[in-house]
Amino acid sequence: MEQVFSYIIGLGAAVMMPIIFTILGVCIGIKFSKALKSGLYVGVGFVGLSIITALLVEALSPALKDMVNIYNLQLQVFDMGWPAAASVAYNTLVGSFIIPVCLGVNLVLLLLGCTRTVNIDLWNYWHFAFIGAVVYFMTDSVAWGFFAAVICYIITLVLADVTAKKFQKFYPDMDGISIPQPFCQGFMPFAVVINKCLDYVPGINKINIDSDGMKKKFGLFGEPLFLGIIIGIIIGMLACDSWDQLVNGLAKENDKLPAFLNGSPNERIFAGGIPAILALGIKMGAVMELIPRITSLFIEGLKPIAEATKELIAKKFGADKELYIGMSPALVIGHPTTLVVSLLLIPVTLVLAVVLPGNQFLPLASLAGMFYVFVMVLPYTNGNVLRSFIVGLVVMAIGLYFVTWMSGDFTSAAHHVAQIHPDDKSVQVPAGFGAGALDFASSPLSTLIYACMKYLEYIGAAILSVLTIALVIWNRRRISK
Repeated sequence: MEQVFSYIIGLGAAVMMPIIFTILGVCIGIKFSKALKSGLYVGVGFVGLSIITALLVEALSPALKDMVNIYNLQLQVFDMGWPAAASVAYNTLVGSFIIPVCLGVNLVLLLLGCTRTVNIDLWNYWHFAFIGAVVYFMTDSVAWGFFAAVICYIITLVLADVTAKKFQKFYPDMDGISIPQPFCQGFMPFAVVINKCLDYVPGINKINIDSDGMKKKFGLFGEPLFLGIIIGIIIGMLACDSWDQLVNGLAKENDKLPAFLNGSPNERIFAGGIPAILALGIKMGAVMELIPRITSLFIEGLKPIAEATKELIAKKFGADKELYIGMSPALVIGHPTTLVVSLLLIPVTLVLAVVLPGNQFLPLASLAGMFYVFVMVLPYTNGNVLRSFIVGLVVMAIGLYFVTWMSGDFTSAAHHVAQIHPDDKSVQVPAGFGAGALDFASSPLSTLIYACMKYLEYIGAAILSVLTIALVIWNRRRISK
């Protein structure tokens, strides 16, 4: 059984989602050809998004690594990125059975009327498996690992229900969709509280500029495409340690590199020079422009499924009944405000990582995950660029500490998986470093569960149980009204 589910996960979202959507479409009465087409559009969207994300990481990483070396920004927690977190998550007994366990919990809650969300975003189940795996290695108990994973899953379903209407109202063509992804939902309470507090801050409470407003106010300078180019060029320039390198670049041969780089394990691979700097700017601009075009494929694939689901539920249960299809936040990361704010926060987060006292985590590989921070923030800031940026600034500052805090147990889990799977390079932690990842390890929800289980043990488990049961009962009453 463990091998079966490991094989399914190994297919990846691009293969899994077309299969799931085709089966779902046929089950709700859509013609096979139309259901298959919808599924394929979603699958192609995931392929396109992975290509664009890879382009972002490939383009930025060399320059960012140079900046780390030039300005001596080395910290003790190494950014492993989401692949390491996912590998730790799925290469345990908890991860191997996370799909059937969580689907079973989802079904029970649906039958009891405690949720409206059907979470078919199977690929992102690794988030639940991750906190379960960390707790499993921390407590040496599979039971506690499953407990943590299921608690995280149930809380996320409730949050998905609560935020569904707000999500659907803000994002176009998202009727019948909710986002049961714990990383995104974990930041929602911060958005609510901070946005409310900003209502009482003179000056800021009068500023209401969304992405369209930026274009009107700043013209070309307000376009995500142009901002991407400018930020890319600035990062490229900062990755050069001399005027000569900035203008002419460095020769690639080691014998022509500065002496301090010869034979160094941190040898720079961004040679600099005007052509390379401009190319980095264009690549960053391309990422900002292509992400919205790619995510439009998700919407095109979702429309027939969402409409058919709505019609079926109205026919069987009445127009007042609703079910939500739980989908990946990748559907909406192409929103212009998300792109602009994420882009601005990349260099700011690097500065925060260096100046915040006590932080040991420097995000590099995880920066592509910045887009997902704002999926459930924007509906509460109404797309306001300034407010979204302030929320992002706060949650990133806190998130850096969360990653640092969890790094010890994350490192132990990564070492354990590396011993079992020595060929898995994603979990190979560099000597002398701890392991960290912005993806989910920085989430307030995962940190809450982690802290309760690590420091309060049985009392923490009791607190989490009471909290979860209370949320489920409250959500059931809310749904029944």
